Amino acid sequence: MIKFTRSLPLIVLLLAGGFSAPQTALAQHGDNLLIHRVQQENGMNLPRRGMSMAQVEKTFGEPQRKLSPRGGDSKKHPVINRWDYSNFIVYFERSHVIHAVLNTPAGNNTNPSSAN
Repeated sequence: MIKFTRSLPLIVLLLAGGFSAPQTALAQHGDNLLIHRVQQENGMNLPRRGMSMAQVEKTFGEPQRKLSPRGGDSKKHPVINRWDYSNFIVYFERSHVIHAVLNTPAGNNTNPSSAN
């Protein structure tokens, strides 16, 4: 049985503070990784927003994989296509680029075919 004393709130406060410090450090580390990744992407020659599939293929070659399209069940959910290149993934809405991201070991996009 826990005996409630004046020191119990202090212990709770110390424990709460101890657990929040590592999370803050992790958040700052994650922010630094994200900033570094965005800077790296900006410095690379990646497909630009608005490029057509034909333009991407002409400029960057045949992708390693063309992943199965997703969506397309309504106007609010257009078809999204993903092409996997060795260093990046290109996302298309219908047939035009909406985003290109780097494949990074620390990222969550190293195996895009596993995403459903």
